[in-house]
Amino acid sequence: MSDVRHVLVLPDREAAEEAAEALPERFALQEEPRILRDALAGEDDAEDAQWLVLLHDEQGRLDPGRLNDFAAEWEGWREEP
Repeated sequence: MSDVRHVLVLPDREAAEEAAEALPERFALQEEPRILRDALAGEDDAEDAQWLVLLHDEQGRLDPGRLNDFAAEWEGWREEP
């Protein structure tokens, strides 16, 4: 068993929440995605934060290209490991 993780980077909290809600159905996930706020280095303003959606993919079955396309629907992207 491996510990594959995917990180989707989204521009704001609303996009992250919408994406996290849509992910389980679209990709038949076993586990709920986790949302985290990622403040940009040197930025004090909360508006300058990116939001991350973390996915565990222990079996490595999620296609990185499809995840990137999915994140793009919310003007985001999949972070390369």
